[in-house]
Amino acid sequence: MRDVTGTEAAPEHTGHKAGRRLVRRLALAAALTLPTATATQAAPPSKTVKIGVITDMSGPLSAQSGRGSVIAAQMAVDDCLAHECAGMHIEILSADHQNKPDIAVGIVRKWVDVDGVDAVTDIIQAAVQLAVQNLMREKNHIALFPGGTARLANEDCAPKTSVLWMWDTYGQAVGITRPLATRDSSWFFVAADYAFGTSLIADATSLVSRAGGKVVGSVLHPFNFPGDFAPFLLQAQSSSANIVALGSTGTDLISTLKQAHEFGIGQSSQKLASFVLTLPDVAALGLDVTQGVTVSEAFYWNLDARTRAFGQRFHTLYSPGMPSTIQAGVYSVTLHYLKAVAAAGTTETAAVMAKMHELPIDDATIRNGTLRPDGRMVHDTYLFQVKAPSESKEPFDFYTLKATIPAQQAFRPLSESVCPALK
Repeated sequence: MRDVTGTEAAPEHTGHKAGRRLVRRLALAAALTLPTATATQAAPPSKTVKIGVITDMSGPLSAQSGRGSVIAAQMAVDDCLAHECAGMHIEILSADHQNKPDIAVGIVRKWVDVDGVDAVTDIIQAAVQLAVQNLMREKNHIALFPGGTARLANEDCAPKTSVLWMWDTYGQAVGITRPLATRDSSWFFVAADYAFGTSLIADATSLVSRAGGKVVGSVLHPFNFPGDFAPFLLQAQSSSANIVALGSTGTDLISTLKQAHEFGIGQSSQKLASFVLTLPDVAALGLDVTQGVTVSEAFYWNLDARTRAFGQRFHTLYSPGMPSTIQAGVYSVTLHYLKAVAAAGTTETAAVMAKMHELPIDDATIRNGTLRPDGRMVHDTYLFQVKAPSESKEPFDFYTLKATIPAQQAFRPLSESVCPALK
């Protein structure tokens, strides 16, 4: 006679017979409930689940997205296959949109119509995002935005077919202005001249005014500008604003910060803040140039034990460095989408979106996350200051945490939303 472990069982004594019978009855009762429990679990989708990563592979935004975003998406696939997605077949496709909306729409349209892609992610660059969001709404397929212009979950919202995950322009504005805007603060904005930069200025101006601060001026520069940023920075320096806030990204931001350092902006009474400085930007510039800059980030690899483990795993697959907020967002939103597909047992859009709203949001990158009816996922975000070279203890140890902005304060409140779907 063997027990359930396969080891020899002791002979059954009379005093233990009643107990043994009770154990057998409980075991039988448990066994009889198993078919019912199993029946409630959704079977894996019969088709291969396909996710397209449409990104900037070689342009000004490639360091914070690009190949790293493709790797992050594959990490999400691997993690889901090890747990909730066991038995599913999942494929990742990727392409370079060259920061051109027409190219992005052409690629995604073929993916959906010909290749059977179910969802797309990364989708970096505001004009590309708005174009792809419209297409996915038309096709009734899902767009997984790891971050971007706040319009995606506000005036241009499409909560039946898209989610806005890790960060947005309003959240970046909150992350900088809420801790720094006071009644005696004065601000000057330097930003890129497209939807992303103009949204940042508009949102930040409103927040500064509410706090009793004053915006003394702003200037816009062309996106992906190859020229000299000195004229824009000299306006900021001569404005006498005590905070100069930058709303540029990628190579534009790198060039702006290099020249700001040369002009001494941020090294005297003027504080230098960046709405969208990312870890790859700091790595490219070095701490000598970026030290002291105030940064709003929705993710940092060295925040806690879970983010650190995630960052180190990512770095083994992506030699240039630790994950950016965008790459971390691609991982998180892709993982949550796949969990929803597994729970729904289908890639049908309405069923998957319902599960995305229903399932808890918990992974290595997000803290205190909730998906709202407008498609905006809210979670804790952070204010950091870039370390001096002497303060950095290891590679990519760039930030000192200055403040945590709780989830319910970090993004535009629903009471202020103009999302048409909420009416």
